[in-house]
Amino acid sequence: MSFFDRNRKELERRGISPDRLPPGQYMTDRFPVLHAGDVPIYQDLSSWTLKVSGLVAHPVELTFDELVDLGLEERTTDIHCVTKWSKFDTVWRGIPIAKIIELVEPQASVTHLIAQAEYGFTTNIPYQDVLDDPTCMLAVEFDGKPLDPEHGYPVRFLLPHLYFWKSAKWLRGLEFRDSDAPGFWERNGYHNYGDPWREQRYWEG
Repeated sequence: MSFFDRNRKELERRGISPDRLPPGQYMTDRFPVLHAGDVPIYQDLSSWTLKVSGLVAHPVELTFDELVDLGLEERTTDIHCVTKWSKFDTVWRGIPIAKIIELVEPQASVTHLIAQAEYGFTTNIPYQDVLDDPTCMLAVEFDGKPLDPEHGYPVRFLLPHLYFWKSAKWLRGLEFRDSDAPGFWERNGYHNYGDPWREQRYWEG
């Protein structure tokens, strides 16, 4: 029996449907860390801001307190990493993306949302995916505590129905666009969309 078969048997033993596990993935109880470059360290958040720009009626630049004041909600969801691990029933707390959309009023022509992170990292997401996923949020807590630095403190974009690199850590901006703009990982071999259920891990030219 292969590792992946044993892993699915373990899910059944725990009373978890293996149907929740995308093909080629394995379940883990850990929260592995994967990123490129250094982990940013914030001594305080007094100078931290989140810029929301692009094709919107009301571009804004929010302090951390202003962002949190929009209202926090909790979501429980499965997450799937391109490196083949999946973690079930993860609990996040943050600002639903719907509240950002309501605040800035994107134009009807918007087709993509670009998540902008520290050190110039970006990732591209079809806007309809953002609208259709009720779990999409700007997460500030994981498992009842502020995010760990290696998992994106103070704010992480969360879009769990796509591979987890699309949930950009150390978020600093959101840009609403009427065209696509592949980000760092997409320009370096990862799939432009990243659907775990279709195993869209890497670009195939």
